[in-house]
Amino acid sequence: MMFAKTFGCVRFIYNKMLSDRIDYYKETGQKLNNTPAQYKEEFPWLKEVDSLALANAQMNLNKAYSHFWNDSQHFGKPRFKSKKNSRASYSTNNQKGSVRIEGHKVKLPKVGWVKLCQHRPLPENSIIKTVTISQTPSGKYYISMLVEYENQVLPVIPKTFLGLDFAMHGLYVASDE
Repeated sequence: MMFAKTFGCVRFIYNKMLSDRIDYYKETGQKLNNTPAQYKEEFPWLKEVDSLALANAQMNLNKAYSHFWNDSQHFGKPRFKSKKNSRASYSTNNQKGSVRIEGHKVKLPKVGWVKLCQHRPLPENSIIKTVTISQTPSGKYYISMLVEYENQVLPVIPKTFLGLDFAMHGLYVASDE
């Protein structure tokens, strides 16, 4: 239930901010810098969902406008998000352990603990940065995590060697032939 609410609120705030920016530009000819916090007084149900999900919707809108203004040949105007889109999703950030994994559960902001079927284990000493929750048309939910970790490259010690010599009658002559 909370995922559906958050999907709807993220879509709503993106569309509302886009609509207000379009109207403001038509009236004044200038860009409007609005934030999701400005809408929480008028729409109190926005307080029920994760504020970072709404902030990420604002960042996505800013990025869409930035692409449009800087390179309008390759990027069109930002479009409104449709309720009928086949894949609903939202992203949230991990702040001070608001997202964490314990056993077969993951804790998400404003949602709480959710059962998790983990695809693969996270690297040791990794820090969860961003989490994206998405729903497929079949109704399944997926969580994608962006983690930061120290890359541990193990040295590779070769066990066998192959020598290659240039040959005029062929491309090369190998030592194993």
